[in-house]
Amino acid sequence: MKGLIAVVALALLGGCAQLDFLHTSEPVEGWTTWTCDSEAKVLWRYTDTAHKEVDVRLGGADKVYRLTLEPGAEGSLYSDDMLTFHVKGEEGLVYWVATNDLIGRGCKAE
Repeated sequence: MKGLIAVVALALLGGCAQLDFLHTSEPVEGWTTWTCDSEAKVLWRYTDTAHKEVDVRLGGADKVYRLTLEPGAEGSLYSDDMLTFHVKGEEGLVYWVATNDLIGRGCKAE
């Protein structure tokens, strides 16, 4: 698993420069802002009190991904057919589902 994460991280570094996830966005009310080890900004919030769904925004983008809690993961794993957001303790991991490309790991609150 660690080897896979390392390979994905290298792939991310190659393509990350072309993506717009590194721009800092202004704090948005109701959203938690995390910064990842890749300098990617992830804004997220629970959509319900049971924490079964989250909304996720990447960087300053306007697109909001509504992710659903997946069973059986250590921590809380939220996903749809495009994006996965894994929260474990006080940090997280975000990656694209189809390509398994890492957006950021070690994401923590600012």
